[in-house]
Amino acid sequence: MSGHLITVFVPRDSAALSVGADAVAAAIRAEAAKRDLPLRIVRNGSRGMLYLEPLVEVETPEGRVAYGPVTPADVPGLFDAGFLTGGDHALGHGLTEEIPYFKKQERLTFARCGIIDPLSVEDYRAHGGFRGLENALAMSQAEIVKVVTDSGLRGRGGAGFPTGIKWNTVMQAKADEKFVCCNADEGDSGTFADRMIIEGDPFCLIEGMTIAAIAVGATSGYVYMRSEYPHATAILRHAIKLAYDEGWLGDNIHGTDRTFHLDVRVGAGAYICGEETAMLESLEGKRGMVRAKPPLPALEGLFGKPTVVNNVLSLCSVPIILDKGGEYYRDFGVGRSRGTLPFQLAGNIKNGGIVEKAFGITLHELLYEYGGGTITGRPIRAVQVGGPLGAYLPPSQFDLPKDYEAFAAQEAMVGHGGIVVFDDSVDMAQQARFAMEFCVAESCGKCTPCRIGSTRGMETLDKIIAGKNVDANLELLADLCDVMVDGSLCAMGGMTPYPVRSAVKHFPEDFRKKAPAVRVTHIAAE
Repeated sequence: MSGHLITVFVPRDSAALSVGADAVAAAIRAEAAKRDLPLRIVRNGSRGMLYLEPLVEVETPEGRVAYGPVTPADVPGLFDAGFLTGGDHALGHGLTEEIPYFKKQERLTFARCGIIDPLSVEDYRAHGGFRGLENALAMSQAEIVKVVTDSGLRGRGGAGFPTGIKWNTVMQAKADEKFVCCNADEGDSGTFADRMIIEGDPFCLIEGMTIAAIAVGATSGYVYMRSEYPHATAILRHAIKLAYDEGWLGDNIHGTDRTFHLDVRVGAGAYICGEETAMLESLEGKRGMVRAKPPLPALEGLFGKPTVVNNVLSLCSVPIILDKGGEYYRDFGVGRSRGTLPFQLAGNIKNGGIVEKAFGITLHELLYEYGGGTITGRPIRAVQVGGPLGAYLPPSQFDLPKDYEAFAAQEAMVGHGGIVVFDDSVDMAQQARFAMEFCVAESCGKCTPCRIGSTRGMETLDKIIAGKNVDANLELLADLCDVMVDGSLCAMGGMTPYPVRSAVKHFPEDFRKKAPAVRVTHIAAE
């Protein structure tokens, strides 16, 4: 940081841009010029407190001081209040690190997000970046895999499969070529952690993928991005170019005999391409349809070669594990759910954003201590956890610890950490119908239980909502859900019943509403 220049941070994160961060940055620049005050503006990632965006921070000797949410109209007043030296203002929150929402978190994966300039290798290095990769470059493949296995890291995309076991399978596979593919097709409702870390700390993903490649003997990798993330895609492509320029990607990484080439591919908006085999089909230039397993992608993946397929958050957890050791990471969490997960609070919530905490935190803590309840001020009636295939949970289940096994026991899932909140005005029969409707729209169509089952499910729910033969149709719906769970090729059809069953189980009254009485008017014959 330049000694004499005051540094002001204005996020370039998509969430901040959507509420005017660019205009705020321009207003600060213009106001500083008008007052002849030299300053440096850094466009950082988001700190994850989305309810305060655009969150403007100023570097002071005591630390960074936060102001938000800031509009361009607020900027002259901030200068008048002396915000460049941390002066008091109505929008002031004091030191960013002391804001309770932020202070109580355990930032491992998101340690740098919102702190550094996302496109500065120098900044990344100064905050511990590439230390894990440097350690990995001096280790054998088996040693790297052991550290990841010892950490207890599991897939953060939803399935929760142990990362070390997957890597070990690919490492031991014999092939002339291997790949590492990152699934950045973040399509779940209420999720934005992948996007936020790619926009706020893209080198973390590059480092994690490079470590994975070294561990398993892969030389090429691809990040499969969703088309709805143009800012993240642009930032990642820029970061990859910088990593090549600095010798962190390409042939002979930092003078070693290790090689890894990385590229970005953008999907076309299909939810099913978040399923690993459909993603591989799409990467190969084919229609995104689910493959039957076996063979597993770890043995026959991209172009029929052994392939590591991991989610963004899984790969972004790897650098800190290789930097600080598997035991350090394993010390966070409960049971078989080790480390931290960035939980994402969305929907009808007062304080939406990212809360990175160790596994074991309850839904109640997340919703009330961090989220602050609903934005409407009405009681929370239901939350959907883990995306559109996740169960709807009522307040009686809010003390459930966030832990893969505890949720699975309730036919629910932690998934990617997304939490969508509904107040007491929600109609849960309509939400159940939406689950089936979503499956109709997003099914790849390869298997009958999913393709046809979701359509029949929607029709059956329409009859229930209309009050027609409710008991018989609820029985039919339960039978249909069993067929979809047991017979679908992948989790798309196999988990669509989760939100439906949970809505029927926890909110039965919404499925037995009296059908509106039909008024019959007799018209006398002429």
